[in-house]
Amino acid sequence: MVFSLFITFLIVQRLFELLIAARNERWLLTHGAVEFGKEHYPFMVTLHTLFIISLLVEYVYRSPVAVNYYGIAFFLILIFLKVYVISTLGKYWNTKIYRIPASKPVSSGIYKYIKHPNYVIVIFEIAVIPLSFHLFFTAVCFTILNAMMLYVRIKKENEALAL
Repeated sequence: MVFSLFITFLIVQRLFELLIAARNERWLLTHGAVEFGKEHYPFMVTLHTLFIISLLVEYVYRSPVAVNYYGIAFFLILIFLKVYVISTLGKYWNTKIYRIPASKPVSSGIYKYIKHPNYVIVIFEIAVIPLSFHLFFTAVCFTILNAMMLYVRIKKENEALAL
């Protein structure tokens, strides 16, 4: 029951993020934004989709599993941090990498202290979500895959920010 509620919440949360990104994308494009990293974006979407599928499959095969409520509490803290990051970036936040020529990167809020706070949050999410249900295969595999994706992604984002 807890897992069902959690996974439903996670999917709804991710879809809501995509709605925000789509709205922001329209605004960015109308303001002359240029997209970077188009070539890796489908892989990132696939990675995050397979992450949710892996959670479901491993849960079914490992069921019943114990619930780590501390992990769920930590995930909720991560959500509040992500909301803070999204609100700090405002219309500039997106799941894709966009840059409006001649605009300055956001350097307020948490961005004064951490260059890529959203990616730090995602690193923790990819680990804590499966670990909250003792889904170790998903935690290990997707932590590694996510690290590989972020290596490519952060490199591209740094290129965009350097312009």
